[in-house]
Amino acid sequence: MSGYPTASAPRRLAHTRQIVCTGYVREDGLYDIEARMTDTKGQRSQLLLKVLPAGDALHDMWLTITVDAGLVIRAACARTGAAPAPYCTEINEAYDKLVGIRIGEGFTREVRARVGGTRGCTHLTELLGPMATVAFQTVMGTRTGEGSSLPLLDTCHTWRAEGEVVRIVRERTIQAHNADIRHAPDAARLAANNDA
Repeated sequence: MSGYPTASAPRRLAHTRQIVCTGYVREDGLYDIEARMTDTKGQRSQLLLKVLPAGDALHDMWLTITVDAGLVIRAACARTGAAPAPYCTEINEAYDKLVGIRIGEGFTREVRARVGGTRGCTHLTELLGPMATVAFQTVMGTRTGEGSSLPLLDTCHTWRAEGEVVRIVRERTIQAHNADIRHAPDAARLAANNDA
């Protein structure tokens, strides 16, 4: 099934969750990845500890991680602007425990070990999945011609080893390598002429 389902009956807005993740390149060579999650209700809601007017934030939470070029978390900071209970802010400092984790294989397992369950906030911890993707996109998006030409090999259907995208990338890599070999004598001649 594709496309959007059609509303078969009148409906009213009950809940909205917005998640925005943004990646920044810092002048010191590190990268800041920021996430903000906001939950709002479409109607006035009686919560356990307070009344929430329609449209006011049930949750308004931020998580910022600073990563290096190897995707290792160097700093982390959590903030809670709105939550259903005043006790939710007590766990923000737990996210300092993310420092030292590398985004890559085993990342989710290590996050759960450090800030999963009662060691963290469900909502802040959930932000780390999309933040990891944004960190990867931010760091890889600033690299030009470095490292593997197949950094996403076997990470999804499109990047499967036997897929069309991988075939195209491998062909282009071979073509670029062959062009470098063909132009190597020209570069050596130019260098020799410059030395003379």
